[in-house]
Formats: sequence, structure tokens, C-alpha cells
Amino acid sequence: MPSTVVHVAFAGLLGVALLGDEFDTRVILFVMGCSALLDLDTLIGIVAPGTHRAALHNVWIVLVPAALLLWDGTLREESAVRDRWGTCGHRVAWTTLAALLFAHVLFDAFFNGVNLFWPVHDRFYDLSGSLLITDQRGLVQTFVELEGSAVAESTARGTTENTHYRTGFDPTRDEPATGVERIFPIAATGERFVLTVAGLTAVLVRVVEDRRSD
Repeated sequence: MPSTVVHVAFAGLLGVALLGDEFDTRVILFVMGCSALLDLDTLIGIVAPGTHRAALHNVWIVLVPAALLLWDGTLREESAVRDRWGTCGHRVAWTTLAALLFAHVLFDAFFNGVNLFWPVHDRFYDLSGSLLITDQRGLVQTFVELEGSAVAESTARGTTENTHYRTGFDPTRDEPATGVERIFPIAATGERFVLTVAGLTAVLVRVVEDRRSD
């Protein structure tokens, strides 16, 4: 699974792209830090088994704040976010939510799966797959496989009762962890290593530029 380091680097890359003139060191660290916080459900899963990739890896962690932010920015006469943090408040908030969605929740959903709609609907969905164009089958996607009108078992996985994602903190479930290797990944594939280096480099360059401009 993508490590916290990869998530943070990806979030930093999105922050560099989306923050525009609102970029500064504190803001980008906030965006990256929020992305890292979602992996705290690794520790929650130790206390409440099955909630890793569920408690904080779901669409509500983004959709609920997004709905409140949209209401605050468009439907209220006076914006609480703007009054508290000025004109940059909404840009920073939307950038943070974009990072949470794309750099963490969906990133994990398309790599071994997450419990997308927990706790409203307790089911892990693994969207791992590919998108291809072939000379015989045309456009082919295997992210979501359907059987009739229902999601196929290859896409829908188990529930919090019978699904466990191994981590360095919690390598096994319902078994003694004595002698089990605890692995804390940084970048488990070459692609994720390149993404991590690119993200952290982009953030570093922007931070240096921002400090020089001051």
C-alpha cells in the first residue's frame, strides 16, 4: 500500500499546483500534514479492529467539509472562513480537501481498496485496475467490474469484521505478533519512489523561492 511518505509527497505536489499565490511554508505544511493525519486510523485499527482504511479513509472525510465550505462561501452573507483567515482561507481549504481526496483516499482506493462509505455502508472496495485501448476490444477498464447492475465481487471486498490491512504497527489480526516482521514502507515501488521525490522536490523548490521573495 502507498506509505504515509508517498501520500504526503503527493499532497505537496497538489499543493504546489493549486495554492497559487497563497503558497507559503506554513500553508504547504498544513496541506501535507492533513494528508498524513488520515493514516492515524492505522492506530485506531489496533483499538477497533477493521477500522484501518475505514475510519478516516472514506468519502465523508472530504464530502462533509466540502459541503460546509461550499455553504460558507456561497450561501452565507458573511463567510466565517473568510472572516477568520481572510481571502486565502477558501483556497487553502479547497486545496487541502483536494489533497485528502486525490492524494490519500482515492490513491488508497485504487491500490488494494478502502471502506469508501463507512460507517453508512460497511464494505471495502478495491478499485485496483487498468485503463486500456486495444485493437480488438476497444476501450477497456477494470477499475470497477460489474455483474448485471451490481458491483462484482472482484471490486467489492469484505467488511470491517473480516478485512485486515497489514501495517508495521498492526501486522496481524487476532493472532500474536511475536516473531512477525514489522514493515514500515517508504516507497514500495519505483513509480511511488519517483512520485515521492518529485513531490518533495517541488515543495522544496517553492519553499526556497517563497523565502527568497520575503
